[in-house]
Amino acid sequence: MPAGNGVYVSTEQLVALEVRARDLSFVQKARSHQQLAGRMTSAMRGRGLTFEELRNYLPGDDIRSIDWRVTARTTKPVVRVYSEEKERPALVIVDQRINMFFGSRRSMKSVTAAEAAILCAWRILGSGDRVGGFVFGDGEITEVKPHRSRNAVIAFADRIAEKNKALRADAASAAASGQLDAVLETVSNMAHHDHLVVVISDFDGHTARTRDLLLRLSSRNDVVCILVYDPFLLELPASGDIVVSGGGPQAELALRTASVRTSIDAFARNRGRELRAWQSELGLPMLPISAAEESAPQLRRLLEQSAWRRRRR
Repeated sequence: MPAGNGVYVSTEQLVALEVRARDLSFVQKARSHQQLAGRMTSAMRGRGLTFEELRNYLPGDDIRSIDWRVTARTTKPVVRVYSEEKERPALVIVDQRINMFFGSRRSMKSVTAAEAAILCAWRILGSGDRVGGFVFGDGEITEVKPHRSRNAVIAFADRIAEKNKALRADAASAAASGQLDAVLETVSNMAHHDHLVVVISDFDGHTARTRDLLLRLSSRNDVVCILVYDPFLLELPASGDIVVSGGGPQAELALRTASVRTSIDAFARNRGRELRAWQSELGLPMLPISAAEESAPQLRRLLEQSAWRRRRR
């Protein structure tokens, strides 16, 4: 899945991404919290499979959990706390609409979204969980049901490649901003509890409904949003004019005019702030990833630095 205008899936490229995915650190540095590592730690504590911590005995604790050696050494009753592990299916949602068909450096946003999706899919599968997802364009939504197999990731990559190759400036289908809400509605009706949902998009056409759907999803599942952007609008040239088109009508932007640059810059930055505000408002991470840089290093850095903490259910 090389840099450039399109996604071309081959066995060698998928293996290369699988190797890069293994190097990603999806584990929080905080105690016992994970993001995309899979094998979700349950909110239920008890005589589970994974040792979590030692703590002082509290009234109501099961006396069978007392660690007698530590208790004898500290002269205070200490219990061993375990966390149960349970499988959680993962759904990766990938935006391949015409709005993603833009890139000023390295790759199109659509290609960056594809790279991020496959990196996440390999990482989730490597954790032993089932992985599948949805790929949506302006015309249709394609589903790949979650499975715990390499074939599932390969099938998912193929569906992404199909949608990606269909993107072109003169595409016949009109831009469909409502597709974002449509796919989130579908996922919300499927992921009733304890799913990991990764949404990879530039969130073009987001509405109050988008926010409500993400809130509904995050109340029952773990949700991670990866915001794909191109830095062009944030680094506008100080002179010259550019012609922009969505495949039909064209418009000329006079970047030599300060007011035009200021308006475009304000629009881009305000939109970014609005989307990133969802992180604190909804309690889910909104991780910005640039189409002008390699995907894997950015994902590694963002997931390690994210202040997100999985809410216990």
